[in-house]
Amino acid sequence: MKKNAAFTLIEILVVMTIIGLLAGAATVTYTAFTKKSRDARRQVDLEQIRGALETYKSSVGNYPEEDRVTFNCPSSGGLTDDSSNTYMSKIPNDPKCPDYSYYYDVDSNGDYTIGAYLETGSGSCGGSCTGSNCNYCLGPYGQQ
Repeated sequence: MKKNAAFTLIEILVVMTIIGLLAGAATVTYTAFTKKSRDARRQVDLEQIRGALETYKSSVGNYPEEDRVTFNCPSSGGLTDDSSNTYMSKIPNDPKCPDYSYYYDVDSNGDYTIGAYLETGSGSCGGSCTGSNCNYCLGPYGQQ
């Protein structure tokens, strides 16, 4: 007698379930990886902006006003002073711009706060980023 080489319905369902579970796990892992990747870029961008702001202050004597540091989608401007010295040729944008945007503010003491929303982060910036969804902020003395 010849054996039938066909698969039973239960065997097919088991294989489909295993494939579905593997695909679901891969999707979740990929989503978490892309969020962490965007968050790392946000942190690097803010550090680059912070470096340009510190160089600006060294040259000019104070930090630039809010209107000199703008976050447009796509980025169209840089950071320059009145003498046309360039401190940053292109100010970076959030990777999910326009859904999210970076934040910049100068307080009454002349210190600044730059902030971003980290997708994998939590918390707030201690009152900074008013009206924004910032949970990661930097100032002249480091992370706030």
